[in-house]
Amino acid sequence: MASLFGSSVFASRNQEPENLLVRAREGDECSRNALIRKFTPFVLRVTSQTSGRYVRLGSDDEASIALIAFNEAITSYREEKGVSFLSFAETVIRRRLIDYFRKSTRSQKEIPLSAFDYESEDDTGEEGNNRMEIRQATAAYMAESEANDRRTEILYYNKLLLEYGIRFSDLVELAPKHEDARRRAIQVARQVAETPAYREYLKLKGSLPLKELERDVDVSRKTLERQRKYIIAVAIIFMEKLEHLKEYIDKE
Repeated sequence: MASLFGSSVFASRNQEPENLLVRAREGDECSRNALIRKFTPFVLRVTSQTSGRYVRLGSDDEASIALIAFNEAITSYREEKGVSFLSFAETVIRRRLIDYFRKSTRSQKEIPLSAFDYESEDDTGEEGNNRMEIRQATAAYMAESEANDRRTEILYYNKLLLEYGIRFSDLVELAPKHEDARRRAIQVARQVAETPAYREYLKLKGSLPLKELERDVDVSRKTLERQRKYIIAVAIIFMEKLEHLKEYIDKE
């Protein structure tokens, strides 16, 4: 009998796992349970690699999902496809975990990059297509999750701006038109955010400590007054650590 377990150490030393698989597929529940017990360490390893963290049986949902997927693989495996059982089972486990991650968008903000990168002995045919499908699903999940994060961050930012009498839609008009002036305004905003006294003044008064700032930065009071709303808007980004919006500021 050709090895159903590829280069597995079990296949090279004895045929018990293969016999268990055959009997399990014939309806022997004892053999199915024995096969699942024997390969639980393998299932947990694949799950940990995909999740990017240590996964424990009995305390992590991912482990339960992976064991169910392994059981599914026992039922749906077809030897004639030319793929080892363990490679097939690994793909099924990863696909079910990806489905779980995609359905958990609200509670899970990131899907680990380890879900993209894993090694398996089959890179062509159906396994290659399955792997590509997993990568595409992961990429789509990450893009959707990031877009949701950006929308949430902008809504929160808009709420903060309104407390200072600023509207998000006005920021384009408020921004200094010249690049040098815009960079100087951003530097002032950063200084406001990083200086405890200035930061507290802004939070308490809702405005900038212009007199103190004028002495501390290389910008005239007239310019500070003209750019006041823009400086406050940018300072809020730094103060609240709004990472997605900060990306745009850092490009300046």
